[in-house]
Formats: sequence, structure tokens, C-alpha cells
Amino acid sequence: MRNPDSKLVTKMRAGDVTAFDNLYWRYYDVIYRNIVKLTKEPVAAKDILQEVFIRMWEKRNEINFEQPNWIFTISFNLSIDYTRKRLREQALHKKLLVAGEQMAGSGSRYEEHYQLLKNAIEQLSPQKQKIIRLCKLEGKTYEEAAAELQISRHTVKEYLSAAMASLREYVREHAGKVSGIGCIV
Repeated sequence: MRNPDSKLVTKMRAGDVTAFDNLYWRYYDVIYRNIVKLTKEPVAAKDILQEVFIRMWEKRNEINFEQPNWIFTISFNLSIDYTRKRLREQALHKKLLVAGEQMAGSGSRYEEHYQLLKNAIEQLSPQKQKIIRLCKLEGKTYEEAAAELQISRHTVKEYLSAAMASLREYVREHAGKVSGIGCIV
């Protein structure tokens, strides 16, 4: 049995924007509802929905439209990616909250450590600062950081390694100015 959207898909593959619009309006509502079911976040679901259709247009010559539920597969995968990212962010926030509570008792010493690390990061190049922020503070993978910065995974890994070495060296050189500090990096 032939897919009822096959004519629209054929036209869309040829670059017909009207065919794309017809597919968009045919699936918009049902895809949105499915994304909301998966993410439980209506605002994020709108962003994911847009990404589904952007991806559909950009990869229109690669997607196997004969596969049943092809658009649901795209939306499912993007929803799962989003959910995983949110879980990583939540875990990072919990770790920071716990660390903050533990450090609260040590007050000024924590501030000294924080300032030392902040100063060390400020000594890095802007690109290395971005990579530290993405990989160490936001918990992103090398692949995610590479995609965001539009550089290779290998470059992210190399920059992060060099940045961490620079931070350790900076802390070693300036640790004497902060009481009770070992190596915090």
C-alpha cells in the first residue's frame, strides 16, 4: 500500500515549499501533542516541533519516507535528546546546590577559592573559556560542545585538556594566597 503522503513527499524532495507546507499543517498538531507527552513541557515542545520540520526539510533527500511513522520517529528522537539534556542539567544543578550548601559553612574560604578559579578561567582564551563553560559547567559532551561551537570533537578535547592544564598551573602558582587550598581543579 502506498503512503498517502507520497505525492507531497516527492514534490517536497524536488524543493516544492508548498508541498512542505501541506505536510507541516497536516502533522503539526498531532506531532506537537506527542512531543508534549514525552517532554511534559509545552514551550520546549514548540521548539522541538520546529526542529522536527527544519530537519525534515534539510534532510528531505535522506529520510526514508516509506518507513511507517517517519515523522514520529524524528520527533521521538529529538524529544528524547531534549529530555536527556534536561536530566543532565538537573543533575548538574543538584550537584552545584549540594556543593554550595557544603561550602556555605566555610564562607570566606569558599569565596577565595571561587575567586581564584574565576581568575584562572579569565586567563584562558575566549574559545577555551567557552569550552570550559560548556563541558565542565553545563555538562555537555564533546560532541554537543563541538556542534555548538562549530568545531571538531577532537578540537574540543584538545582545548579542554589544554585549558585544564592551564587552570591547574594557575591554581598551583596562586594557591599560597588562599588559605587551606590544595588543588581545586
